[in-house]
Amino acid sequence: MKTSSAKNKGRRLQQWACQQISELTGFPWGRGDEDAPISSRPMGQSGTDVRLESQVLKEFPWSVECKYQETWSVPAWIKQAQANQKPGTDWLLIIKRNRTEPVVVLNGWRFFEILQEYGEMVKDERKRKGQNDSPSKD
Repeated sequence: MKTSSAKNKGRRLQQWACQQISELTGFPWGRGDEDAPISSRPMGQSGTDVRLESQVLKEFPWSVECKYQETWSVPAWIKQAQANQKPGTDWLLIIKRNRTEPVVVLNGWRFFEILQEYGEMVKDERKRKGQNDSPSKD
């Protein structure tokens, strides 16, 4: 595969990530647009692959690396994601190969912390609505 084709695939994955973050947070994104609060970093520049301004990081506190490759080097990519991690964020790796869905890799401890936080939010919401925590017997 030509280098330009590989870079285009990587750029498309970065742009897909930008779009997903934009839809999640409501902040606009732009293709390499420094004025947009979410943007795809041009290939070859240092830092995370997805550039997020501070107001976005408050709602989406992740330092995002994207890799679109057929041969996966996950341990090396994790090290890169950790090296590019901004203070106050967690690292997040989005990887993809041809004819597959994107895969997200994150710290296992953080993953279960997120699930615990979500479970607590669900319980609080049920209490607020006056619902019981036990499953119904329908």
